[in-house]
Amino acid sequence: MSINVFIGISIFLGLLTFVCLYRAYAGPTAADRVVSINVITTKATVLIALISVITDQYMFIDVALIYAMMGFIATIAVSKYIEKGKLY
Repeated sequence: MSINVFIGISIFLGLLTFVCLYRAYAGPTAADRVVSINVITTKATVLIALISVITDQYMFIDVALIYAMMGFIATIAVSKYIEKGKLY
């Protein structure tokens, strides 16, 4: 694929992140906020992977994987805290 397509996709995902950021701010429930933050971390992971392909520096894929794991663990921790009121 062309690099210009990847750049266009990156810009589009960056703009969609602001929509999720609004949902995280205005979400009526805590579950809406958790889901929107999870979507933001997923989009950030994809953006890091796209930047890795655009710049031909594939070491950023490792960064994207670590960021995805941190986002997953944070989502699980916040969900458990919302459900039970404690993390242990």
